[in-house]
Amino acid sequence: MSFITTQDGTRIAYKDWGEGQPIVFSHGWPLAGDAWDAQMLFFGHNGYRVIAHDRRGHGFSDQPWQGNDMDQYADDLAELIDQLDLQEMIMIGHSTGGGEVAHYIGRHGSRRVAKVVLVGAVPPLMLKTDSNPEGTPLEVFDDIRQGTALNRSQFFKDLTLAFYGFNQDGVETNEGLRESFWRMGMQGGIKAEYDCIREFSEIDYTEDLERIDKPTLVIHGDSDQIVPIAASGEKTAKIVADAELKVYPGGSHGLAQLEAERFNQDVLEFIRR
Repeated sequence: MSFITTQDGTRIAYKDWGEGQPIVFSHGWPLAGDAWDAQMLFFGHNGYRVIAHDRRGHGFSDQPWQGNDMDQYADDLAELIDQLDLQEMIMIGHSTGGGEVAHYIGRHGSRRVAKVVLVGAVPPLMLKTDSNPEGTPLEVFDDIRQGTALNRSQFFKDLTLAFYGFNQDGVETNEGLRESFWRMGMQGGIKAEYDCIREFSEIDYTEDLERIDKPTLVIHGDSDQIVPIAASGEKTAKIVADAELKVYPGGSHGLAQLEAERFNQDVLEFIRR
C-alpha cells in the first residue's frame, strides 16, 4: 500500500498499479479498495493505470473521529488525484463510492475527468421523502445504524446475503465473497462506518449529478436489494445529461464482484468508445 497525508493529517491508503490512462475506483460501504481486485487486475492487464483508495476510516486508511462526511471524502479524493496529477481519468464508483464520485465532480469540477461509471450507486437520494417516494424509509437506515453500533460483526455477515442476492432462489452462495466482505467491513473503524450511513442514505446528490458533463455509464441490477434501482440508477440516468443506463436482469448490489467478467467487459467497451 501507498499513502498520502491529507491537509488535516489523515493518512489515506491507496493502490496504484500499471501504466496508461488512469482509472480511479471508489468503493462502497463498509468495504475498501480491495473490493475492486477483479477490476484492478483486469484493467491493469488491458493497458490502464488503476488506482483504488481506502476511504478515510475504511481499509488501511486512518480512522479519525471527525471528517467522516461526503464533503471530506470528496476532498480526500481530490487531494489524491492532485498529488498523483491524474489527467483524463475514468472514475468508477460503486454504491457510496458513486456518491463520492458525483460529489467530487460537483465540488471540484470535471477538468481531470474523461468518463464516469456509476454502479449500484446511491445518487440521487436513497431516503424516502414526499418528493422521493421510491426511496427507502428512514427506519431501515436506523436499523443499519443500530446493527453497526451494537452487533457489527454479525450484522456485516448477515448483510452479505442481501448485498450479493444470496437470499434469492437459484442464486448460489459464494462463501469466499461473504468472508471477504466481512474482513473488509471489520477492518474499517466503527465510528467512520457509523457516520457514513448518513452520507449514503440522507444526502441528496441531485445537484452533483447535474454537474456531470462527461460521458457516463450507469450500471444497476434490477434485483438490487440494498440500493433499489427505481430510486437510484433509473433516476440518475435521467438527471445526468446523455447518460447510458445498462440494467443487469437479476443483478445484485454486488454485481461488480459477483458478475466481474461481464461487468469488466461492459466497462471496457464503454471506455474504448
